[in-house]
Amino acid sequence: MSTQTQPKQSMIQGMTPATPIPASSSTTIMPAQELSQTSPQRQSQTQSQKNQEGPQGQDGQEGKDPNYQQCVRCVMDTTDPEIHFNKDGVCSHCQEFDRYANTIWSPDQKGAALLESMAAKIRAYGKNKEYDCIVGMSGGVDSSYLLYLAVRVMKLRPLAVHVDAGWNSELAVRNIENLCKGLNVELFTHVVDWEEMRDLQLAYLKSGVPNQDVPQDHIFFSRLYEFAIKNDIKYVLSGANHATESVLPKAWGYNAADCRQIKAIHKLFGTRPLEQFLMTGLFKTYLYYPYVKRMKLVRPLDLINYNKAEGIEFLANEFDWVYYGGKHFESRWTRFFQSYYLPKKFGYDKRLAHLSSLILSGQTTREDALKELAKLPYNESTLANDLEYIAKKLWISVEELEAFVAAPNRRHEDYPSNMAFEEFLRFVKRSLQKLGIRL
Repeated sequence: MSTQTQPKQSMIQGMTPATPIPASSSTTIMPAQELSQTSPQRQSQTQSQKNQEGPQGQDGQEGKDPNYQQCVRCVMDTTDPEIHFNKDGVCSHCQEFDRYANTIWSPDQKGAALLESMAAKIRAYGKNKEYDCIVGMSGGVDSSYLLYLAVRVMKLRPLAVHVDAGWNSELAVRNIENLCKGLNVELFTHVVDWEEMRDLQLAYLKSGVPNQDVPQDHIFFSRLYEFAIKNDIKYVLSGANHATESVLPKAWGYNAADCRQIKAIHKLFGTRPLEQFLMTGLFKTYLYYPYVKRMKLVRPLDLINYNKAEGIEFLANEFDWVYYGGKHFESRWTRFFQSYYLPKKFGYDKRLAHLSSLILSGQTTREDALKELAKLPYNESTLANDLEYIAKKLWISVEELEAFVAAPNRRHEDYPSNMAFEEFLRFVKRSLQKLGIRL
C-alpha cells in the first residue's frame, strides 16, 4: 500500500448529509437519507429465467419464456425479478422516473440557479482552506466531467483522489492525469495492497454472489472519505446522476457499504488477514460522517443538462480524453463483471439499465437501444484478453475463473449482512416522517 501525491501540474437537489457514495459506480449504495426507497435484494434468478431469451429477441418470437415481458417505453424486462408493469405495458422503472425525476433532476434554469447557490456555499465554506471539496476520480466520463464542472463552472478548488485497486485500464490512468493537469488540480493516488485485494476478490468469486464489484467499490468509498477527513474537507462531490443512472434494479446489485457481509465472505473464503484494507462500518457510514463530521454529499450533474455523448466529445476535444467502450469499463474488472460474469451467470445485462436511463432522459431512442442490445455484451477478442489478464492477476487459471462463473449461484442473503439493521432504519425513518420529523 502506498499513497502518491502528484503536483498540480502533473435523491438530492442541493446538499445532504454524506454517506459513502461513488463518483461513478455500478454498485447500489444505501445512504441513510435514501433508505426508505431501498429494499433488500430478492431471490436470484432461477436457471430457467437465466436461460430465457432476453431483449435481443423480437416480440412474439417462438421459444421465448412465456412469462417474459419487456417495457414498451424503455428496454427493461423481466430479467429484473422485481419489475412490474401497468396495463399499458410501461414498467415500474419508468413510472418511478416520472414520479421522482422532477424532485431529483433539474436540467434547466432552476438547476442553474441551484448549482450557483451550491457553488457559492461551498466556496464560502472553503475560504482560507487549501481545498473546498473532494472528488473521487475513476477516469470515467461522469467523474471526469464532474471535475471540469467543479473547476471551470463552479469555480471550486477540489482535491482529486484516485484509488487504484489493481484493475485500472491504461486509458483510465491517462484520462485522470490529463484532466488533473489540464485543470491544474492536485491529485492524490492511493494504491491498495494488492495481496489483500486479490484475496478478497477471490473470496467474492468463491462466494458466488451477484455483486462482484463490492471489494473495489468499498475501498474506493472508505479511502475517499478518509482523505476528506484528513484534509478537513466537508463537501464530497459525486458524479452520480439521474440523466444516465436513473434505472438500476436493486436485485442486480448489493450495498457495497455492508462491511459485515464483506467480513463474513472473507472469513469463509479468504486465506489471509485484511490488515491494510480499510473498511467503513455502520457507525461511520450512518452517524459519524453525516452527523458528527457534518459532511455533505452533492450531485452537481443533476443540476445541469448533462448529456453523456456530448460530455465524451467535449472531454476528448478539451483534454485529449479517450472513451473506454462502456459504462464503468475504465476498470478491467468491472468490464469483465458487467459484460460477462453477470449476464452469463445470472442473466443480468446491465446495458438494459444503462440504455433505459438514456431513453428516459432523451439521450437515445428505444429503437437504437434495441439495436445495441442485439449485439453481444462483450467483444470476443477483448473478452479472451480480459479472462487471461484477470486470471493471471488472481494467480489462477482461465479454467478456474470460468469454473467460478459456472458454479451454483448464491444470493447475498445467504451470508451474514446488515440487511436487518437497514430495514430497522427504514422503519424508523418512515415513522419519524409520519410525525413530521426529517433527519
